[in-house]
Amino acid sequence: MRGSATDPTSTPGHRRLRRTAVPLASAALLLPLLGAAPAHTATDFSANRLQQAFATAAADYHVPQSVLLAVSYLQSRWDRHGGAPSVTGGYGPMHLTDARTAIATAEHFTEGTEDARGDTARAALHPTVEAPADSAVPARLRTLPRAAELTGIPAAELRTDPAANVAGGAALLAAAQKELGEPPSADPADWYGAVARFSGADDTATAATYADDVYDVLRTGEERTTDDGQLVTLAAEPGLTADTAQLERAGLRTLPTEGTECPKSVSCESVPAPYSEFGDNDYGNHDLGDRPASQSIKYIVIHDTEGSWDGVMKLIQDPTYVSWNYTIRSTDGLIAQHVKAKDVAWHAGNWYVNAKSVGIEHEGFLAQPDAWYTEAMYRSSARLVRYLARTYDIPLDRQHILGHDNVPGPTASTIPGMHTDPGPYWDWRHYFRLLGHPFHRTAGPHSAVVTILPDYASNQPVYTGCTTRGEPCTAHGSSEVRLRTDHDETAPLIKDIGLKTDPTDGVNDLSSRVSTGQQYAVADRWGDWTAIWYLGQKAWFRNPPKEPAAVPARGLVVTPRDGLASVPVYGRAYPEKEAYPAGVPAQSVVALPYTIPAGQKYVVGDEVPGEYYYAVTFTPDSHRVVVGKELYYEIQYGHRVAFVRSADVTLEGSAR
Repeated sequence: MRGSATDPTSTPGHRRLRRTAVPLASAALLLPLLGAAPAHTATDFSANRLQQAFATAAADYHVPQSVLLAVSYLQSRWDRHGGAPSVTGGYGPMHLTDARTAIATAEHFTEGTEDARGDTARAALHPTVEAPADSAVPARLRTLPRAAELTGIPAAELRTDPAANVAGGAALLAAAQKELGEPPSADPADWYGAVARFSGADDTATAATYADDVYDVLRTGEERTTDDGQLVTLAAEPGLTADTAQLERAGLRTLPTEGTECPKSVSCESVPAPYSEFGDNDYGNHDLGDRPASQSIKYIVIHDTEGSWDGVMKLIQDPTYVSWNYTIRSTDGLIAQHVKAKDVAWHAGNWYVNAKSVGIEHEGFLAQPDAWYTEAMYRSSARLVRYLARTYDIPLDRQHILGHDNVPGPTASTIPGMHTDPGPYWDWRHYFRLLGHPFHRTAGPHSAVVTILPDYASNQPVYTGCTTRGEPCTAHGSSEVRLRTDHDETAPLIKDIGLKTDPTDGVNDLSSRVSTGQQYAVADRWGDWTAIWYLGQKAWFRNPPKEPAAVPARGLVVTPRDGLASVPVYGRAYPEKEAYPAGVPAQSVVALPYTIPAGQKYVVGDEVPGEYYYAVTFTPDSHRVVVGKELYYEIQYGHRVAFVRSADVTLEGSAR
C-alpha cells in the first residue's frame, strides 16, 4: 500500500524508539523453570559458528537441535539481518520480539496522492484518517524480554548476538514444553505443542499451521548460507510424526472463520470491511460485484501495509477508508479476510486492475531493510495465492501476480503518485519457489527474451532514503536490478518521463529498475552487459555469465505494425465508445505519455478485451460490466505493466 507521493525519494515516517528496561530482577524467579542459565558472551560470527550455536543451545536447554533449527528457519531462514529488527520488532535468527524497543509505530496509509479506487467516473476519496492510538502490546511481540528473564542474558545481547539469540529461543521452547506438562524429550515428535506455542498465536488454527510448517521443514530438511555467510544444515527426517494432540492442552481460542475464502492449509479469520453509506450520498469502502460470473479475476496484487497489524485492522473497518481483500500477519502468517472475492476492493490505484484483481496486504514497511518479511508470512501468502490462482484460473507468473509497484497509473496525471510497495526487498525468487512455479532458464544463450533473475542474497544494489533522504540504506539482498543508458557503471540511469523527475537511487524510485521474474525483449548485448527495451528506450544492466542478473527465456512479444512510427501505451484496457450501453457514460481511452517506437519489442503477458465495471452508486442496481470488441495486449513496459491495442501491433515469438 506504500505511497511515494510525487517524490520518489521521499523519506518514510520517523520511527519512535522506546527502550524498556530488562526485567532482570524477576529472572531469579523464572530460572528454576529451566535450571541454571548458561553463561554467554558475545560471539564472533566470522567463521561459520551459527551451526555450533544451535548445538550448544539445544544441549543447554534440553531441546532437540533439529527442532530448534526448524523453528529458526521458519522464523528467519537463519538470517540475522545485521541485528536490525523486523516490522514486528523481531531480532536475530530466532526472531525474538521486543516491540516496545523496536516496532515502527508511524502509520503511512495516508501518505501519497494515489486514489486507491482509481476510477475517474467517481470522485477520488481522500478521507482524513487518524493513526490509531497505541494498543497494549500482545505477548507475541514481547518474546525477547521474556527470553531475557528466562536466561538472564541482557536484552541488548539477545538483540545483537546470534548465539545469545538462539539460546533465548531455546529457553522459550523449553519453557513452553514445561508449561504444557511435557518432559524435555530428545524426540522431535514430542515438541509439537511447544512449537505451536512458540508461534505466539492465540488461536488454535494459526498455532497448528505454524507447527505443521516447522514439522514440514523437519521432514524435508534444509541447507542454506545465511545473510552473514553462515552455512547452516538441517538433515531431513522424512518419517517424522508429531504428537498433535498436545495442542488441545494449549488453551487457545477458536478463530471466527465462518464465511472466509481461504485454503484449509492456512489459518484464516473474518474481519469484514464495512460496506455502508455516509455523508452526502457517499459510500465505502468497496463495491459489490458478482465475480467471476460477471467478469473474470485476472490478477493478484501483492502489497505491504506500511503499518502494524493492530492499526491496519482498525483502518480496514473504517467505512470512509479504502479496502483490500486480505491481510497477512508477519509474526505467524495469520490471514484476515476483509472483502469477498466476488466484490471489488479499492486497493491498487487503478480501477481496471481493481475490478480484475484480488489485493493482499502483508504486514511490513518497504523502505526499511530491517523490516524483513518472515518465512511464516511468505508461506502463508503462497498458500493463499495458490488457492486463489487455482480457484479463479490465474496464471502463476509475474504478468498476473503483480506487486503494487507493477500496477500502472491509469492516466498521465496519476503516474507520479502510484505506490511502490512491496519494494526492492520482497524476495520474489523465494516466493515463486513457494508457489511451486520457480523461475528458471527456458531458452538458449541467444534468446530474444530474458527473465530477470538475480541471486537475492548477493544482489545488493545501493538504495538511499530508507530512513533519511539521500542517506544510503543498510546493505541488503534485493530482487531488483538497476538499468543504465549505456554498458557502463558510470552511465546515467534510465529516466521515466511519466514521473517528471530525474532518476535517483532512492528506495521508492522505480524509474530505472527491473524485478525478479519480469520478462523483457533483448535489445542488444555487449560483453557482460545486456540491453532490453524498457519505457521506449534501450536500457542496459550487467549480466555476467558467472553472476547472471537474468536468464534466457522464450515468450511472445509485440512490435508496432509495419508503417507505424510508434504506437501509444495505455494504463488500462477500457472498451471502445460504441460498447457502452445507454445509461453508462463512456470512459475515455487516454494514452499515457509513453510510446513504443518502431523496431522495439515488449513481452506479452496476456490478451484481454476492453472492459469497464460501472459502479458509482451504493445500491448495485445500476452496476454494469461493459465488454468491448477491441482487444489489448498486457505488456511488461517498464517496472510497471501496461497495455497496447492489438490493432496497433504485430505479435511475434513463441509461447513458453
